[in-house]
Amino acid sequence: MDRRELAGFLRARRERITPADVGLPAGPRRRTPGLRREEVAQLAFISTEYYTRLEQARGPHPSREVLTALARALRLTDAERDHLHHLAGAPPGPPAGPSREVRQSILDLLRRLPNAAAIVLSATGEVIAWNDLAAALLADFSALSRRDRNLLRRAFLGPRPGEPLLYSRADAQEFAHTAVRHLRAAAARYPDDPEVAELVGDLLAGSAEFARMWAVHDVRPGPALRKTVNHPQVGPVTVNCDVLDIADRDQRVVIYTADPGSPAEEALRLLSVIGTQRMNVPG
Repeated sequence: MDRRELAGFLRARRERITPADVGLPAGPRRRTPGLRREEVAQLAFISTEYYTRLEQARGPHPSREVLTALARALRLTDAERDHLHHLAGAPPGPPAGPSREVRQSILDLLRRLPNAAAIVLSATGEVIAWNDLAAALLADFSALSRRDRNLLRRAFLGPRPGEPLLYSRADAQEFAHTAVRHLRAAAARYPDDPEVAELVGDLLAGSAEFARMWAVHDVRPGPALRKTVNHPQVGPVTVNCDVLDIADRDQRVVIYTADPGSPAEEALRLLSVIGTQRMNVPG
């Protein structure tokens, strides 16, 4: 346990958080930047004296439960949580489950891509964020439940009744292989997460194709993909699919773009205007 480094790390993380960030009133005469020590202790459900001793590099060895509570109270990222555990001499175990919290800078990025459709995927293939063009091109995710926003469920268990297949048949097959690779790796990273186990169980029970791919144990990264989306209003739209990994959240940003001057580029422009409205409904 490195008491001096732990004390400095806790103090630095405490000073960067405002009361508003954690739902506390600022109050008058606040002389310290960020939170007060007693506020962190309150959020972590530990005594102020105990937390103060940690910040003064004279505290006892904190338990894993205390470290987890401090990480939550100080809004630490996964990387910061791991660092906290290492400083305290208690190397972290695997995270309980895939993160579904999307960093604000990533949400801002999605909004700043007006000519590209973009989504954020969790480690299990759930769409957890998207921009307007992605909703117009792929699906109105805001109208779907969490269960229906999982792309593996859609790929192997089929879309809801009345919904068309998202990709062309060849592209759907390639996507399926890539998705299974990602899920196989995620299942190894989160062996105790009940949602991961439920997803794998549902797919094994409901899809012989998934069961066959799962049995291969393939975790090799797939190639960059180019997909054709079968859009019900504007027809086939062929797009490039580039993936950005968000390592600290175990998430991926998928960006769909069209070649300049192509019919797909014109289709995306049209979709950016009409959004998710139905074009076949009389005005």
